[in-house]
Amino acid sequence: MSLIGATVVTTFSGAVADSIGRRPMLIASAVLYFVSGLVMLWAPSVYVLLLARLIDGLGIGLAVTLVPLYISETAPTDIRGLLNTLPQFSGSGGMFLSYCMVFGMSLLPKPDWRIMLGVLSIPSLIYLALTVFYLPESPRWLVSKGRMAEAKRVLQRLRGREDVSGEMALLVEGLGVGKDTRIEEYIIGPDDELADEGLAPDPEKIKLYGPEGLSWVARPVRGQSALGSAYGLISQHGSMVSQGKPLVDPVVTLFGSVHEKMPEIMGSMRSTLFPNFGSMFSVAEQQQAKADWDAESHREGDEYASDHGGDDIEDTLQSPLISRQATSVEGKEIAAPHGSIMGAVGRSSSLMQGGEAVSSMGIGGGWQLAWKWTEREAADGQKEGGFQRIYLHEEGVQGNRGSILSLPGGDVPPGGEFVQAAALVSQPALYSKELMEQCAAGPAMVHPSEAVAKGPKWADLLEPGVKHALFVGIGIQILQQFAGINGVLYYTPQILEQAGVGVLLSNIGLSSSSASILISALTTLLMLPSIGIAMRLMDMSGRRFLLLATIPILIVTLLVLVVVNIVDMGTMVHAALSTISVILYFCFFVMGFGPIPNILCAEIFPTTVRGICIAICALTFWIGDIIVTYTLPVMLNAIGLAGVFGIYAVVCILALVFVYMKVPETKGMPLEVITEFFSVGAKQARGD
Repeated sequence: MSLIGATVVTTFSGAVADSIGRRPMLIASAVLYFVSGLVMLWAPSVYVLLLARLIDGLGIGLAVTLVPLYISETAPTDIRGLLNTLPQFSGSGGMFLSYCMVFGMSLLPKPDWRIMLGVLSIPSLIYLALTVFYLPESPRWLVSKGRMAEAKRVLQRLRGREDVSGEMALLVEGLGVGKDTRIEEYIIGPDDELADEGLAPDPEKIKLYGPEGLSWVARPVRGQSALGSAYGLISQHGSMVSQGKPLVDPVVTLFGSVHEKMPEIMGSMRSTLFPNFGSMFSVAEQQQAKADWDAESHREGDEYASDHGGDDIEDTLQSPLISRQATSVEGKEIAAPHGSIMGAVGRSSSLMQGGEAVSSMGIGGGWQLAWKWTEREAADGQKEGGFQRIYLHEEGVQGNRGSILSLPGGDVPPGGEFVQAAALVSQPALYSKELMEQCAAGPAMVHPSEAVAKGPKWADLLEPGVKHALFVGIGIQILQQFAGINGVLYYTPQILEQAGVGVLLSNIGLSSSSASILISALTTLLMLPSIGIAMRLMDMSGRRFLLLATIPILIVTLLVLVVVNIVDMGTMVHAALSTISVILYFCFFVMGFGPIPNILCAEIFPTTVRGICIAICALTFWIGDIIVTYTLPVMLNAIGLAGVFGIYAVVCILALVFVYMKVPETKGMPLEVITEFFSVGAKQARGD
């Protein structure tokens, strides 16, 4: 009944969460848990008990769908995987406590099942108190509804700092679904080295501005990528098959190229090569005059940025969020956002942490956010403009004269130093051509609430990047369930009892059922340090690495279980090998295949359809759960333990192939950048 309730509520939980918010749904989940616990404790008949289990399933379904979603939307990029593994840790801890309680009850002459079920209301009260009094609403959801001031305050509280302008701009950009994203490469160096040392003027030069009067110049890389990275292969060759992995999804190779180009010297290089490179897109008040451009709007940015700004600001805002005077710096320049997005345009946007300049435009994982405004003269003499958003990523390359790298227009000047950066270039999420026609000042962006009201987000599910991500999410959820974990978990006592574990504990006077429950409790206890290791590695080694490292061990343990149930090895050996194999299966499952599908599904979808897409993946999860749970007893009777474990082993082999070919590495990347990569990779997979 609880599985049915979870499946039913999952069908609409995503759409409702996108509509009314994540926090109200989490509160509803806690209330449903609490009510179900009380009803199970009171239940006067089996029908009321079944109703209580149904209510419990509703709470479970909401929690399973929304907790990973909420954590992904609020967690910092560098610890998102760790925090999203916490539900696995707490769930396994709860299983251990449950087994301990049931083991104690099994020793009683007349166990009371009402206490066993009713105790659920105690932790649910803690859950309810945390959701009501502690958890804020997701800042990404708030931005998607145009509640900018509230989103800014939530981010300041979550990050523990005042300057969250870069992340605010990122959240606004996340409202778009990548449709025309392309990848470019730039060589970036100090302005005086690339422009003032006698190099021929380059009309494609892009000028970047930083604090304290510093400036840089970026020039597109032509021809073969200097690093031979996947970025260059995509943008210049249109296909990644040439990398020698024709069966591997282009999305996987594309994501992998990001992590391959992040050497350890990056941190030191940022402070030695360009001390302010990390904040080169921050525009302080004194630099605006030097850059010869102004941000303008019908209201002051500082009014929005002030702490006492009212929540009704965003509801009455009709002016563009980004606006720029029609000036030109050799044809192109990087535009800075208006204060109503950034909340910091009238003040210095860089923070000093430990003596190192930290950019307010840094969005995590070594990525920077910027905008490019291009002007050209049309045939009729009218000026035409193009406004584009850029995610820039340092590749960690330091060059000087004599390097194999060369810049368009000539070699690097003597003593010159530069970095190479890859750029995801696309139209901004809220860019408005209509506002452009009304405001001759330059690029303009509509307000998020207006964009959301107009956008048919169901149509976004048909975007190539979203469909590709859905294929990955649904596929890994199906394989996780049919690898047999929930069936094995639910029936571990019966499986171990059939395997003869009672023999192992017969000397201490325990019954066969009590011995099986005790070993199940010890198994879940051993799972906790395994999950702790996974939490440590999730953001270091990555999700894909953990899957590829742990699934082979699952296959081996399942094959051992098949062998010991076919070959007669004696009662004691059979029981020992079965117990060890089940324990290893659990421990390595919770390190990889347990938490990672939910983590990935919470990371790979755009903000506007994230709730719906996660609900689709969760629905797949619950349907698979029901199938496995109800078929396991039938299969045990029909083909025995050996046949069941053999089927699970085959599924794990298929899962290993699927992960290798289709599942990308998303560690340390902003959610918005992940969705853009899926958009680019999906187009390459289709041959566009």
